[in-house]
Amino acid sequence: MIRVLLAMFVGGAAFIVAAIIRHRQPDAPTQGAYQLPTQLDRADFSQHTAPWLVVVFTSATCHTCSDVLAKAIVVKCADVDVVHVEFPTDEQMHKRYNIDGVPALVVADQEGVVRAGFLGPVKAQDLWATIAECRQPGSTPEPELGKLQN
Repeated sequence: MIRVLLAMFVGGAAFIVAAIIRHRQPDAPTQGAYQLPTQLDRADFSQHTAPWLVVVFTSATCHTCSDVLAKAIVVKCADVDVVHVEFPTDEQMHKRYNIDGVPALVVADQEGVVRAGFLGPVKAQDLWATIAECRQPGSTPEPELGKLQN
């Protein structure tokens, strides 16, 4: 009987000590969300001189990335260049623009100001409408698509 009481006492004490230690541990810090760059250096993409630049950051092992890239390539024309920046091949560019999550797509103007972007999968019609809205404001029924949150 004494052994049972002793075991219960030790178990209860261990439970209390564990609860106190757990209570004293600080909460994990709040994690920031992935962010898209707000400015590009157009010199990084010097071979691309169209007024609008769509940059698609991807990873070689990401299946969603290839889908987003395929949707973006369709918009390439005289006024819109599309650039593919793949990790790990272009790891330095991913580091330069702090790309932590892929697929990441940005639409930049001639000065390199990012006017819109998407992080993660995107519907083709949303992507195309966003690029159209960037090129010609007021041309789509949903002008807020792809707009960066400040």
